Amino acid sequence: MENLEFSEPVSPSGRYFNTPLLCAYVFGFLESEIPIDDSQTMYLLKDVFLPINPRFSSIMVRDEDGEMRWKKVEVKAEEHIKVPIFPKNETSQFYDEYFDEYVSRILMEKTPQDKPLWEVHVIKYPTTSAKGTLIFKLHHALGDGYTLVGALLSCLQRADDPSLPLTFPSRRPNESAVRAKKGFFRRIPLAVFSVFNSISDFGWSVVKSSMVEDDKSPIRSGEEGVENQPCVLTNISFSLDHIKKIKSMLGVTLNDVITGAIFYGLRLYMEEMNSEKGRRTKSTGLVLLSTRNIGSYQSIQEMMKPNSRSPWGNHIAFLHVSIPKLTQSSLSNPLEFVWKAQKIIKRKRNSFTVFLIEWLLDLELKLRGHEAVAKHIYGTLKNASVVISNLIGPVEPMALANHPCKGLYFTMTGGPESINIAIMSYTRTLRVTLKTQKGFIDEKLFKSCMVNAFEAISKAAMEMPRSKG
Repeated sequence: MENLEFSEPVSPSGRYFNTPLLCAYVFGFLESEIPIDDSQTMYLLKDVFLPINPRFSSIMVRDEDGEMRWKKVEVKAEEHIKVPIFPKNETSQFYDEYFDEYVSRILMEKTPQDKPLWEVHVIKYPTTSAKGTLIFKLHHALGDGYTLVGALLSCLQRADDPSLPLTFPSRRPNESAVRAKKGFFRRIPLAVFSVFNSISDFGWSVVKSSMVEDDKSPIRSGEEGVENQPCVLTNISFSLDHIKKIKSMLGVTLNDVITGAIFYGLRLYMEEMNSEKGRRTKSTGLVLLSTRNIGSYQSIQEMMKPNSRSPWGNHIAFLHVSIPKLTQSSLSNPLEFVWKAQKIIKRKRNSFTVFLIEWLLDLELKLRGHEAVAKHIYGTLKNASVVISNLIGPVEPMALANHPCKGLYFTMTGGPESINIAIMSYTRTLRVTLKTQKGFIDEKLFKSCMVNAFEAISKAAMEMPRSKG
């Protein structure tokens, strides 16, 4: 009766990211420097976007044996392209308020299961950030943030010279070289500590995921069904060059500076909202990490190879990180949060906890099924206070169909956390995107605390006495 084909089986992660309990999406935002001309939209989707991966033209169905598979269907592009009409703004040339309301709404909506699991929203109205914005809404079952952002980047070209490839900053510049210099006997104690720390962190992670919740606090409501409640998206832009300068002044990594500032901003917000308990509250950050052993994006062709080092799909795990408490000492010297972040990151980097967690999820999948894994991940997200993820963007400016890309950022939905922080670099800018539970988080105060945290750490770093020689 139908000539449409069954293709590959749905991956385990694709199944547990698309359950009644856990239905997750990745949103990519591409800001244009010029007004958006959408006359090429259909061509770009049919001839550039859809060919990237068969999943973009498929739906999930159950086959005769009861297994979930991707089934190829005819894609009606017009059903996936959304071009909203905003009311005329009589008071300003910008449409930030309408844009924010629209984004809050689509963050909550789920895509139909009888159509391929993606949408593209074309916002042709200017905001204070851009002349227009493209929003890519992609179901997490299609792939993780790395995969999906990599797919989107494959549609773009370098603005200065389209014939040249985009390049990305190295995520681990000198780590292997540093380790190679260490002698054999010096590596033995490190290996012992790594094993001990990994087992300890893994045990703590299992307990946190299944039994121990964070305290209710100004950053964690602990309410049921937070994932179905309205949320607000807020953006902050920081100079990547300036953060690199702080990094050099302190002799730490970019991740140390960024993580320390975020932890400090979270504690400042808690202090503002609840000064008595804010300092004593036990709060945990859940850091989402890729388990790919690779430093940059691979081409789509490379991702699709059977034995690719960076295969298409979901290859993520999570790490629990205790958010350092605010003390009188750290209030007077916010750099303490950077030092603590450095210590935490160094310990986590030298452990293999992430791979133990991935192994645990695989084992649970085999023994109890994908819905049990979805419940495990949901509980992990619910028991933590904040979810943090990051992606690297290209060093060079990009363009899509001759539209120069001014900004690039992302966020994720579907989890029960009150705060989700997504970090992304693009050219010389670091974008920090805050997704917060509407009505519970004071998003303006929260943004202010984050900005103040970065500024305080910057000021303290610049005032540090420089060592001689």
